[in-house]
Amino acid sequence: MSIDMKPSRILLTTAMIAALLAAAGCRQTTGPSGESLDGNSVENAGGEAEARSASPIRPVAQQSRSRVTIRAGTLIDVRLTDPIGSAQDRSGETFRATLAEPLMANGMVAVPRGAVVTGKVLVARPSGHLRTPAELAVTLTAVEVAGKSYAVVTSERRWRGASHKKRDAEWIGGAAGAGALIGALVGHGKGAAIGAGIGAGGGTATAYATGKKDIYLPPETRLRFVLREPVTIANN
Repeated sequence: MSIDMKPSRILLTTAMIAALLAAAGCRQTTGPSGESLDGNSVENAGGEAEARSASPIRPVAQQSRSRVTIRAGTLIDVRLTDPIGSAQDRSGETFRATLAEPLMANGMVAVPRGAVVTGKVLVARPSGHLRTPAELAVTLTAVEVAGKSYAVVTSERRWRGASHKKRDAEWIGGAAGAGALIGALVGHGKGAAIGAGIGAGGGTATAYATGKKDIYLPPETRLRFVLREPVTIANN
């Protein structure tokens, strides 16, 4: 009986091998999700991967490049557009100027030459008759860049007229002496006293008329200030 079953086993084994070979030949390549992928699909998938890897990466804009900071201590040279005077201006009034030199930051031009600058009159006191000399003090308050105004804090510039008390005394004393001399020639001793009084009065009037010395800064006057606090400017 065992001899009769050998051919059957051989046939069965042969049939199973043939079935496995047929199944292997008909089987298709499948993707991870179980879907069949032909040659074109595999090629397209590879192309998409390459396209994704080759797509440019957009750089993120850095704030340090879009904005620059001008350090405290930077010198600011300006030319006056408006005249300023101790007699014509009042404390609190503003004036205009332009940058005479560009403002630099990190080796770059942060504010170009010619930019509009705004200033403020801190003190404006006209010269008084025989008493107080003229005084003028100004500072900068803002600078304009690309149509936008930026507040600035700078040093002050001050001027004070020379005191004319000594000069007035010389005028009065000289006039009194001249009057005394004329009085002495005309009326001897008594005339000298009268003439001195008349001469002193004339000297006072002369000093009153000539003693006023106001401070005046015409347009195009160049002034230098120092930036006291840093200021950040948009880099356009």
